[in-house]
Formats: sequence, C-alpha cells, structure tokens
Amino acid sequence: MEMHDLCAIAARESRCVLATAVKVEGHAYRKQGVSMLLTEEGTMYGSISPGCLESDLQARVVRVLNSQQLEFVEYDMRPEDDLSWGETIGCGGLIIVLLEPVCGKLRSIMSDMQTYFQSGSIVELTRSFYDQYTRIHYQTKVAEDAESQTFSRLSLVNIHPFESKVVTSDVEENYPQRVGLSEVNRWDIPLQITAKYAPKPRLIIVGAGNDVIPVARLGNSAGFRVVVADWRETLCTAERFPGVALVRGFPREIMPVLDIQSGDYIVLMSHQFPREREFLELLEDRNYAYLGIMGSRTRTARLLNELPPLKHLHSPVGLTIGADGPEEIAVSIAAELIACKRAAAAAERRNVQRGIRHATDGHRASGG
Repeated sequence: MEMHDLCAIAARESRCVLATAVKVEGHAYRKQGVSMLLTEEGTMYGSISPGCLESDLQARVVRVLNSQQLEFVEYDMRPEDDLSWGETIGCGGLIIVLLEPVCGKLRSIMSDMQTYFQSGSIVELTRSFYDQYTRIHYQTKVAEDAESQTFSRLSLVNIHPFESKVVTSDVEENYPQRVGLSEVNRWDIPLQITAKYAPKPRLIIVGAGNDVIPVARLGNSAGFRVVVADWRETLCTAERFPGVALVRGFPREIMPVLDIQSGDYIVLMSHQFPREREFLELLEDRNYAYLGIMGSRTRTARLLNELPPLKHLHSPVGLTIGADGPEEIAVSIAAELIACKRAAAAAERRNVQRGIRHATDGHRASGG
C-alpha cells in the first residue's frame, strides 16, 4: 500500500496517525520513506515491517492523537544477542519511525496530494522541523514535466530549505510539547526531509469478457489504476468490475476519452480481431509504457500485419509460467506488469544517478 492509497483512506478516517520510516540502517523489510496509517480503533493500513513493529506503533496512537504531538520511535534490532524482540522479528536493522497525527494542516495536505495523484501527477512532500522538532512546516511540490511521471520510486533526501519553486501547499503545524531533541540529534534526523511519491500507473484493458475480471482485480492489487474499455455495454458494467473506471464505446470513440500517456500500460483482451486491429491502428503514433496482446503468436502476427513496429510489445501477454485457465493467466499477466513497472523504476534510478533527467525506456519487447 502506497501513499496514494493512504491519502484516500485518510479522507474517510476521522482519527488516524501517519507512521513514516524516516531513517533505515541495515537490513529492513521495507525501505526508508515507506508510510502506513493507524487508526484509533486499531485498524492498520499498509506496513513498515513484517508485523513485528506495528503492534507497538498501534499502542502509541491514542497518545499521539490526544496530545496532537508528533513522536519519533526507535527500533534497533541490529545487536545479534538482543532477544528483546522475540523470535518472530523479521528485521535486523535500525528503523526510526515518525508518528504524525492526521489533523489540521497534514489532513489538508493529504487531501491535496490525493487530488494530484488522481490527475496523474508526481508529488513531493517536504517536512521542515523547527524549535527542537516541536514545529513542523509542510510543503508540497508537483512535478512540472508530465514525462517525469514514469518515475515511480519513493526516496528521502535532504535539500536546502524552501528550494522548491512550484509550491501548491505551504503550511505549518505547531505541537505543544517538546520531542526529545537529544535522541533526534543522536539519530541524525535532518531538519528537512523530502519524500517523492508517484501516482499509480494506469492499466487500460481493452475488453470486458469474463477472463478480464481477475486481471482487473489483480491489477488493482498490484498498484495500478485500472480502466476497462469495451463497446459491449452488457459486459462493461460496475457490477462486473467494482472499483474500476469504465469507458464504453468503439475504439475510435474511446481513444479521445482514454487520452493515452507515456506511462500507461495497455492490454488487449477483447478477442475481437477487427476491433483490436482498429485500436492498434489508432495507437500507432502514441507513447505508452507497455502493450500486451492476448492470443497466440500466429494471431498476433496477423493482427500486426502491415502495421509499423509497435513499441514495448509483449505477446503472448504474460510471463511463461505454464498458466492454465483465467485465474492463472491473470497471475501471469499481473506478474509481467509488475516486472515491467519495476524495471522502469530501476532504469529511472540508474539514469538519475548518472545525472540524466528522464528515463528513455524501461521495457524490452518480448515475442513478436
């Protein structure tokens, strides 16, 4: 569960705390920058560990909500002879977690972030600490260049205060009590932390047959914003695809509505040869991240006959795992989507390290 999910959940949870791993050293289950939500009623959304820290974090929620004070918590599991965490501990590193009551300015910030995520924007959230970590200043910055939306990793970096030029939210929160300054200094927590969050990539499935249902479900679970497009209104329904965006119409009608972007993932599963051919012809001059086509290589070859080479083509769609039946095929498709998404993120990280602003291509064609 990522920040775009947590922002949506925070909008409906009246009393909750945002927990963020602001420092990670050594081996840990999740990376630095990961967040989760904990509610007053005991519900947890997301995770920071395999389950060994969450109960302790949950025990602090009521105090954080009642005091309206942020809190830093240390979990040091590096000493091999330290048995205080019991036999079920799944980590071996140092984790510093920041607990923030989701109220006032932070709630407003998360609401704004959710709006930006829904529009496909990358958001940077900057926390600046003042007065011995008792006052916090929030800033959000939206990425200016739409092409940078292929960036999909979460990072924490130190930057100069107020370096961001495009500020969409700029608010401050005061906390009444002092957080332990000596411990925060000992942990070397910076006075300013910036986290970059990418929106969910969009998965467009052309077709609304029965075999699409598990693909849409797994796509949602795998962190995609799923859109199902079909001209058959009896199939393309909210009852069959709950929580999924629906676009109804023939290819020439839906293409302007879909407005395909460079970060989109597309899967053709309509099993209707003429309609898929029409869709591919309209796709010719557009940029996208992934194109998967259901069917045999022979069928795909006929489908692509006399068309210019298509980018990022995966056919037959899905990883080769010996899948049999709709559910297993859906697993193979979801696995390939995840692999391509992670490859794009890894390529972006490598390019950022080399000083290249944007990734060129995170995917390789499989099959033909």
